[in-house]
Amino acid sequence: MSEPLSRLLPPASLTRVLERMLKPAALSRCRLPACAPHILELWLLDPACLQRRFSPEEELAIQQFPAYWALCWPAGHALAAWILHNPQQVAGKRVMDVGCGSGVVAIAAALAGAAEVIASDLDPDALLATQANAELNGVRLELCGDFESTADVDVLLAADLLYDDQNLFLLDRFRHKASDVLIAESRQRRWQHKAFADLPDLDAVTLPDIGLADEFRCVRLSHSRGIHSRP
Repeated sequence: MSEPLSRLLPPASLTRVLERMLKPAALSRCRLPACAPHILELWLLDPACLQRRFSPEEELAIQQFPAYWALCWPAGHALAAWILHNPQQVAGKRVMDVGCGSGVVAIAAALAGAAEVIASDLDPDALLATQANAELNGVRLELCGDFESTADVDVLLAADLLYDDQNLFLLDRFRHKASDVLIAESRQRRWQHKAFADLPDLDAVTLPDIGLADEFRCVRLSHSRGIHSRP
């Protein structure tokens, strides 16, 4: 487990660091719709910054260091809302959010009563954003870069990680790591794995709106029991 970033930086400094990382764009506080009964807020890209043309230097920087964590993508948005409406899925359990991005799913699990929540992402900037968003919502998360470096968990959550076929191998890794695995996908919804069963589709949007096609509003939610799960 990595050192909580709130111990390394004063809370007020976290958002300033994130804003510097995004210069000349800025962050703004955004309330997520459809996440009742809790109000969940995130530091996300200010929509105003998307209304202007970026310089070639800025476009190159965005391509080299894409700030995926500065948006709330449909699958993460939908899975967070689903967890908050179905808190029994995580309440009292040890939960991990893999590829946490902004941390929206991990934060939802904490708000829903999980006993422990681990947010994992290979991008250290995403972990910084997740910590800032966790503090914004008054919850504490554990942070780690490699999800396989931690002890096994009761529930593993992952949103929009199967966009590339080369990531499908993660499904079996996840089943070795957790008793229950929930996968939310808005980009590649036709993936197949015999151990996973589909739950009803979810609906969500990207925040801020970056003009994604309407097809990405439909989020496929799938569940599997882990390989070492008890009957």
